[in-house]
This record gives sequence, C-alpha cells and structure tokens, in this order.
Amino acid sequence: MATPTAAIERAPGASEERRGIVRAARTVLAREGWTRCTSEATAQEAGVPLESVERHFPDQKKLLLSVLLDSSASVAATLEAVAESHLAQITDLEQDLIALGRAWLAPLEAFREHFAIVRHISAEVTRLPAEAVQKWQATGPRRARGALARRLRHLADRGLLDISDADQAAERFILLVPSGVVQRSFLGALPVPEDEADALIADGVADFIRLYHP
Repeated sequence: MATPTAAIERAPGASEERRGIVRAARTVLAREGWTRCTSEATAQEAGVPLESVERHFPDQKKLLLSVLLDSSASVAATLEAVAESHLAQITDLEQDLIALGRAWLAPLEAFREHFAIVRHISAEVTRLPAEAVQKWQATGPRRARGALARRLRHLADRGLLDISDADQAAERFILLVPSGVVQRSFLGALPVPEDEADALIADGVADFIRLYHP
C-alpha cells in the first residue's frame, strides 16, 4: 500500500513544484516532528528556494495540518474497510475477531510514515494547536473507531454480542486487542515477534468476548 498523498498534493492543476513541497513537508514531519518541520526545513528537503515554499504555502502550520489530516483519513479509511470486511459475515466469532485484530495492525506497516508522524506529535501534543489535535482525532482515530462501533452494533443486533454502548465496545476492543502490539512496537517502530503478537491478540479477544458474551 502506497504512502497516502495529501489532497493539496492531488489538487487539480497543482504544479510539480507544489506537489514536491507537500511530499517534502510530509517527509520532514515524519522525521523531525511538528515543531521542527519549518518552512526552511521543507524547502531544503524539497530542494527549492524558501521563497517557493512561502509562495505556495504562506502558512506552514496549515500545510502541516493538511498533510496530517489527509494521512490520518487514509489510515481511517483503511480501517473502515477492515471492519467491514472482517465483520460482515461471522462463522466463528472468536476466530473472526482474532483475524480482525491482526488486520487492524496492518496499517502500522502500510503507513509507516504516518505512524512516524504520530509518534512525534504524541510527544509534542502540548505544543500543537488544540484545534489541530481535535481535527486529527476526529479525522483519524475517532472515525476508525466509529466504523468498528457500527459493525459491533450489527453483531449485537444479531445476538452474537451483548452490547449496550457500541462506541464503548469499539474502544475496548481496540484497547484489549491491537493496542498491546501497538504499544510494544512503539507504533510500528520496532518489530514484535509474530508468535508474541498472536498471543496478545488472542488473549485480548478472549477478554473482549468475556466482557460482551450474550
């Protein structure tokens, strides 16, 4: 799966220089973090004069926010598809939830640059504009969790799970099942042995089923 491109990079009529600046901003953001991804650093990465960056993007923070939100939206869309495909038909609830847990981790590898960005901004969150944090959460994590909640609600409607609050159940699934691997890998930065990841996922699913078994 390719690294997602920002909407401002895909915008009709965007020049190659503009697209290169967006790519450079994303690269620097992933490597250096929010506070160090300056117009000067972006220009150096893109190999263009500073004036070019400032002409295309007078507000560097808006550029960074656009890159972050588009990247988050791409990951969320992938996870929406994962929830739909893995919970549309249930043949064995436990095994299907285990498969979902494994698939939920796939973006760690497919969107490595995005999660490098997330590692940085998680450490810098107190320095980010509050609006940026809220939009990032809404565009990415909350959107993905909402898609999972809708599918879990359908399972509850079929009597496969006893769920009164689907949003809470989705949050608990994420905390119990994929989050162990996410944390041990530091958001995909370090490998987790496959057998260890499988054990964490299976244990998490067992706990989730105990919580919500009819």
